[in-house]
Amino acid sequence: MQEFLIAAKPDLQSAREGWLKSLAGERRLSASTVDAYERDTRQFLQFLTGHNGGPPGISDIRDLRPADLRGFLASRRADGAGARTLGRGLAGVRSLLRFLERQGLVNAAGSSALRAPKQPKSLPKPLTAVDAKRVVSAGEQLAEEPWIAARNAAVLTLLYGSGLRISEALNLSGAELASPGDTVLRISGKGGKTRLVPVLPVALAAVAEYRKLCPYHLDAKGALFRGARGGQLDPAIIQREMRKMRSVLNLPDTATPHALRHSFATHLLGRGGDLRTIQELLGHASLSTTQIYTGVDTARLLEIYEAAHPRA
Repeated sequence: MQEFLIAAKPDLQSAREGWLKSLAGERRLSASTVDAYERDTRQFLQFLTGHNGGPPGISDIRDLRPADLRGFLASRRADGAGARTLGRGLAGVRSLLRFLERQGLVNAAGSSALRAPKQPKSLPKPLTAVDAKRVVSAGEQLAEEPWIAARNAAVLTLLYGSGLRISEALNLSGAELASPGDTVLRISGKGGKTRLVPVLPVALAAVAEYRKLCPYHLDAKGALFRGARGGQLDPAIIQREMRKMRSVLNLPDTATPHALRHSFATHLLGRGGDLRTIQELLGHASLSTTQIYTGVDTARLLEIYEAAHPRA
């Protein structure tokens, strides 16, 4: 970080540096998040320099008003920042002010009173049913090693067939799906929330084929899905395989492993699936999170209508 670029008095510069160190050390935020917060708060201090007619110190931000923060957001919006960028910027400023408030240096009430910019709802982008079936097909896998191709097909089939997150699939142990009678998985998802997920016969067959070809002993306590050297499979490997398949199968850039989970929910809903049931299968804590798939289904209906209706 280049301190000479920061428009602030020494006391505020020093406090801000302490805050950034606490983000990386105590709160263990990722380096990219810390960098984003550093950049956002630097822009905020630069705004205050112009707003107040000089570099701000702690005394200048002791009682910041919502109007001051609204001015900052307005200036960022004028520079072309979108709602997500503005929301993150406000979050960074709030975090800094709360840090200073805990030290008794400022009052952060002004930042808490300001509502974050409304975030645009982006609809999930599922694959078509035809493309999803191609992606999970053993015959479409690109790996030269037969057992690795079978492994990739098994993982992708679980994502599409059971709506698993990639982390959930790769955290399965060797004891899971070890026999044809294992038709239900007990999945521990986000927040430790546990759910029961049925497994389709095609997924059981894909896992059985992988087990048969896998050169490593799949013990009950170890990982079910193994990397080339025998360790637990890294999600990046499956993500890389999907990137390759996008090119070979002429799939859209939105075709990712997580898009298979979106496809699971969207295709169930399109075939008359109950929203509450889909919520439970996905492990969503709130129905409002699952309801976004109704927008996907409606958007698809409108797309078909506009393409096919003679008067559209």
